[in-house]
Amino acid sequence: MLELINIRKEYRSPVEDRSVVVLNDISLKVSEGQSLAIVGPSGSGKSTLLNIIGTLDRPTAGRVLFDDTDLAKLDDRQLAKMRNEQIGFIFQLHHLLPQCSVLENVLIPTLVVKKATSRKAFEQRAVGLLERVGLKDLLYHRPAELSAGQRQRVAVVRALINKPKLLLADEPTGSLDAEASETIAQLLVELNKSENVTLLVVTHSSRLAECMSQVLAIEEGKLVNRKNQE
Repeated sequence: MLELINIRKEYRSPVEDRSVVVLNDISLKVSEGQSLAIVGPSGSGKSTLLNIIGTLDRPTAGRVLFDDTDLAKLDDRQLAKMRNEQIGFIFQLHHLLPQCSVLENVLIPTLVVKKATSRKAFEQRAVGLLERVGLKDLLYHRPAELSAGQRQRVAVVRALINKPKLLLADEPTGSLDAEASETIAQLLVELNKSENVTLLVVTHSSRLAECMSQVLAIEEGKLVNRKNQE
């Protein structure tokens, strides 16, 4: 469902008159329902690669195919529609709106849907997902009333509310303690299977990475296979 072909990303150096290559000739195929971790040191280009896959950034060269659609051929409006409908994002910081309840935060990506029947269905899905992640008694709490791990679980549900084909997680356990990190790791694995959503995780956590079916590392701008399980 996802294919990267000879992806290259470079930036102009702010201090020297030259380009800095972050990603160099990266090719990758990801199947529907697969789980994949990308690891590597800080500054290696992990988040840059994830942003390119998620259409938040464009490569300097190369192609990204999503369900055989060449993303380079889509304009900004079409890319925004794809992000909202087919790609879910989880970040290290949850980015929940403090003035909104847990349920309201989860439903934010659905606000562009105009049909009342759809809104009702989304609300039912949101409640069901929140119950599955152990937050059924906190639907109307504000983020400030939740623990860090609970806030991140809300962010996970929000990323899934539109039934995306692809779930991208950028250091989803980076700000959590060991217990909460383990909970999120198990949750992502379970949802990858139960929702049949393709999962790509960028992480420094070896524990989270090992939960994925495939682990790749970025080394000097290139992808290196670390683990591949059938």
